[in-house]
Amino acid sequence: MKYKHIFFDLDRTLWDFEKNSHTILLQLISHFNLTDKGVDTPESFIKKYKIHNAKLWDLYREDKINKKELRSKRFLMVLAEYGIEDKDLAEQFGLAYIKQSPLQTNLFPFSHEVLSYLKNRYTLHIITNGFEEVQHIKLAAADLKQYFDVVVTSDKAGIKKPNAKIFEFALEQANARAEQSIMIGDDLEVDVLGAQKAGIQGVYFNPHKQEHKEEVVHEIFCLSELMALL
Repeated sequence: MKYKHIFFDLDRTLWDFEKNSHTILLQLISHFNLTDKGVDTPESFIKKYKIHNAKLWDLYREDKINKKELRSKRFLMVLAEYGIEDKDLAEQFGLAYIKQSPLQTNLFPFSHEVLSYLKNRYTLHIITNGFEEVQHIKLAAADLKQYFDVVVTSDKAGIKKPNAKIFEFALEQANARAEQSIMIGDDLEVDVLGAQKAGIQGVYFNPHKQEHKEEVVHEIFCLSELMALL
């Protein structure tokens, strides 16, 4: 059956999370003079941040912590590794990060070209585990809002990928049928396998060519491949 609806993940699929985050973290490390407070190098701080942030996001996806805990703990934990026990500094740093990061506009190559191409052929939507207010800012700042009909965030839906219920919720919001839909995302378990549990065909976007043992129907390494696939 011909596809009618295409669902995209946002972070690390269209919006280049790593590049955008790195840019802002460098600026904030300088702004808050962290190297004068005990941080050896900006790169070491960012490396530690990524580790703590990833662990906290895993806990958030598993409903073991909430959004507020995720946001308040990540920079507090990183600063503590340098012996900086300053809750106010961690909070100010975190607030500045949340405010400035979504305004960054680095996208994966061919994002606009591919979305323009697909927009003329399908109805496009977003399903993201990101926070409601943040993801809409990203879409607007990067001029992506124009392409999408329905934007579903786990924050608003109250369900997180890879739970099949968020995909079912998104289908309902988009007035779409699973067999006429396809999901494109960078996280094999969360985006692709999660979608498949809801009966939606998945496309694994794997730009870094990470090794895996899953058998997937579609795997792409560049977004431009979607123009030939779809």
